[in-house]
Amino acid sequence: MLQLYSYFRSSASYRVRIALNLKGLRYSYVPVHLLKDGGQQHASDYQRVNPAELVPTLIDDGHAIGQSLAIMEYLDETHPEPALLPRDAVGRARARALAQTIACEIHPLNNLRVLQYLERDLKLDEVTKADWYRHWITLGFTALEKMLIQSPDTGTFCHGDTPGLADCCLIPQIANSRRFATPLDAFPTLRRIESACLALDAFAKAAPQLQPDAV
Repeated sequence: MLQLYSYFRSSASYRVRIALNLKGLRYSYVPVHLLKDGGQQHASDYQRVNPAELVPTLIDDGHAIGQSLAIMEYLDETHPEPALLPRDAVGRARARALAQTIACEIHPLNNLRVLQYLERDLKLDEVTKADWYRHWITLGFTALEKMLIQSPDTGTFCHGDTPGLADCCLIPQIANSRRFATPLDAFPTLRRIESACLALDAFAKAAPQLQPDAV
């Protein structure tokens, strides 16, 4: 059985949980608490699993795969149906661009280790740290909203009328934005897609509060 090293509140882990659910794949959940014990991702045992000391990590037949986008594309290659990426090259490029706008442009600036650095090393207070978070979310969501409304390929979901790679990335990022009270009124397309996604069991069951390590 597949194993997923995950943390309930990690948006990268959340993406992969959605993808696994969309594909109907069973997996065992291995919690890695990013705050307890100084961060369990830094423990020597986990470093051997993932030298980057990040979650998620997927284990399949003894092979450890890190990075959420790489994991989701691996799942698409090894379990092609239902597909997370469109069949055509242009569609795949668009879906990847949407996903990477979130995973590469927004998320890294708001990741836990970045927020911890801002607080512990740069001594930013909570208000300033939250302003930092909301700034990068808003900048990224503004671009994403435009990308979606300007394309005829946007449907019920980010690309067409079936959920895929970009939606797996979008929903966790919106969830995080709500945690930091980011105003979302300017992003009606993102909120519409969020509603469509959360109506599906694959997304609903991947929610942070439903995971075994949720506290």
